[in-house]
Amino acid sequence: MNKVISKREAIAKVKDGMSLMVGGFNTGGDPNELVEALRTKTDVKGLTLINIDAGVEGSPLTTMLEERRFKKVIGSFFGANKEIQKQADGGLVEYELCPQGTFAERIRAAGAGLGGILTPTGVGTVVENGKQKITIDGKEYLLETALSADVALIRAEVADESGNLVMVGNARNTNTVMAMAAKYVVAQANKIVKIGEIDPDDVTVAGIFVDAVVYAGEEI
Repeated sequence: MNKVISKREAIAKVKDGMSLMVGGFNTGGDPNELVEALRTKTDVKGLTLINIDAGVEGSPLTTMLEERRFKKVIGSFFGANKEIQKQADGGLVEYELCPQGTFAERIRAAGAGLGGILTPTGVGTVVENGKQKITIDGKEYLLETALSADVALIRAEVADESGNLVMVGNARNTNTVMAMAAKYVVAQANKIVKIGEIDPDDVTVAGIFVDAVVYAGEEI
């Protein structure tokens, strides 16, 4: 099955009020060209963004923040993003900070069909507020619920037409787990090849998890 479509076709499935996972962290593995395509779809707003840092200065994600397209942001590191800090301090956006390891594991749990995870991270801090604590063998853990989304936008170096992906280096970060945790997954790739041209041993994410593939260099 050939899953290669245009960027416009891919982002057409993103609607008002949806939850949106975006892979990457601090420019590593960010599907910027795909996010930019979404940004041009100005009728989409009220989104819940699930992304580690909500973008960096000048990125399409940060521009979407400035345009007030997100009603809530769930992430781990907002320290380098002045726009999310400003909006959070001003009560302009709802936000949820989650320790980075917990963030990734919550997404992985959703992809694995689990209801959540138990972690000692955050016990005794503000992270535990409002969460259930469970004691196992005398040690306290927080119950962190699984984190899924309607749509995931992820990035690969190479994709084949059936959606098998090759990711390189730290571009793997959350792109791998997000591919399994959303109802509709779009991967942008710098290169698209025919089915069978990727060595199975090199596949980072199997095509069964990917609904659509777009070419990063395609003009919107």
